[in-house]
Amino acid sequence: MSAEIDTRALASLVRPGARIAVADGCGAPQAAFAALSDLARERGDVRLVLGWMPAPVDGLDLAAFADARTVMPGWGLRAGVSAGHVHAVPARLSATPALLAGPLRPDLLVVAAAPGPTGPVLGSEVSWVRAVIDAGVPLAVVLDDALPRAAAGPPLPEDRTFVVGHASTGPAVVPVAPEPSPEHRRIGELVAGLLPDDARVQWAPGQLGQAVVRGLLERGRPVHADSGLLGDPVVDLDEAGLLASTPTATYLVGTPRLYGWADAHGRAGRPVLHGVEVTHDPNRLAADPPLVAVNTAVEVDPDGQVNVEGPASAIVGGIGGHPDYAAAATRSRRGLSVIALASTHRGQPTMVERLSRPVTTASHDVDVVVTEHGVADLRGLDRGERRAALRALWG
Repeated sequence: MSAEIDTRALASLVRPGARIAVADGCGAPQAAFAALSDLARERGDVRLVLGWMPAPVDGLDLAAFADARTVMPGWGLRAGVSAGHVHAVPARLSATPALLAGPLRPDLLVVAAAPGPTGPVLGSEVSWVRAVIDAGVPLAVVLDDALPRAAAGPPLPEDRTFVVGHASTGPAVVPVAPEPSPEHRRIGELVAGLLPDDARVQWAPGQLGQAVVRGLLERGRPVHADSGLLGDPVVDLDEAGLLASTPTATYLVGTPRLYGWADAHGRAGRPVLHGVEVTHDPNRLAADPPLVAVNTAVEVDPDGQVNVEGPASAIVGGIGGHPDYAAAATRSRRGLSVIALASTHRGQPTMVERLSRPVTTASHDVDVVVTEHGVADLRGLDRGERRAALRALWG
């Protein structure tokens, strides 16, 4: 793996006091991180906007920037947020294009792109990047020939694309989640049993997502994959012949097996990735086929309100698409908004009397809650009945 950045070319694109947006996801332009940090230290007035960083941001000195903000703190930014070097802006993922076209509009977007037949193309994610491109922002591009070509849409605009480096690093590898625990396996079985025919399914990443897909595999009925993130389990569904259509997502997060699958159609790739304006559009999500959104939580309260940002001690995640998919699924005829979680975490119950952080997803956007103990169907119940059903699920 190799990378080479033209620091002079990059510096020439950064005006005094500029706000720089760095494309996010596993294909973030890590090859440019050191050069960006050096430039920020030298100038003293460079501002930074980040998105979801699922991998370490090695080489990016967050303290060097005059201001750094993230619209979706991921694992890679937890230390920076905790240290106060990065401000975590609370925003649902569907709102990020508006933020980045308005109060957080960047003067430059730094992005990694794959060589395409007619010009550089987005690789392992699209996220909010397409909205920034469409807003007319100049692009500092690191061409990376190891990125999969998985994004739908046109190549980058030639008149605003400035190549500042080359790399052969490819997207960050995020290992497959550990083997699901017996509790998670039971949850996956219960969730799979809730699916209507011809369902579109959105699932959360990690051990729970693994368990949900295992439940779908055991159920053996084709589904449509329509999720913010696509990980290695989508390849399992494809190999089992259980994908009813081309998946839709905005990020790829996984191993070379996933990235190879996404690039399997030669130079054209497999166009499974779209911008959040498409993937998180509430009207599209609520339309047929029915959407079953399967999300998890750090904790829920007796009213069914959900916190996904973390315990009181630290932010461990962002709002992301959790409320987008949950709200859309409640509107989808024959669809469901499912919150699936183990009843305990590290020996402590995941139902709490009061959430440790602000509400991520409102209780009225939760249809069903699933733990290893069973299913609480909250649809059509009043507040008191919902509380009783939830308390019974936790014993």
